[in-house]
Amino acid sequence: MKRFLAILAFVCIGSALGFAEDIDLGKFPKGKWLDPNWNAVWEFGANSIRLLDTSGNVVFDFKDKITDFKVDVGASEARISFTCKEAERKYVFTKGVTDLDLVMKIDPDWTATDYTVTMKMRN
Repeated sequence: MKRFLAILAFVCIGSALGFAEDIDLGKFPKGKWLDPNWNAVWEFGANSIRLLDTSGNVVFDFKDKITDFKVDVGASEARISFTCKEAERKYVFTKGVTDLDLVMKIDPDWTATDYTVTMKMRN
């Protein structure tokens, strides 16, 4: 019985770890961008994506909460996309090579209306 419970625990832990993906932004630009509609700052680090308020306080950390994570860096733009079940949203961030702006598109699970905004880079 103990052996069965140990195996069951191992399978459950392994399954839980399989749902969250590591964040590796690769060649996607790192920095902070301001969503002016919500006074929210999106921070992209080497291995992290966080949502901050304008004072720098963490509002939401996507660590261990992302699935379907994709990075695509081409000649004209860089793009990342991912799903966050906890936030009930799908995200796409697109960065062109000609300026510092970052375009964010959010697809909420509960509505057909998407949210799109162009964000300026913060210093």
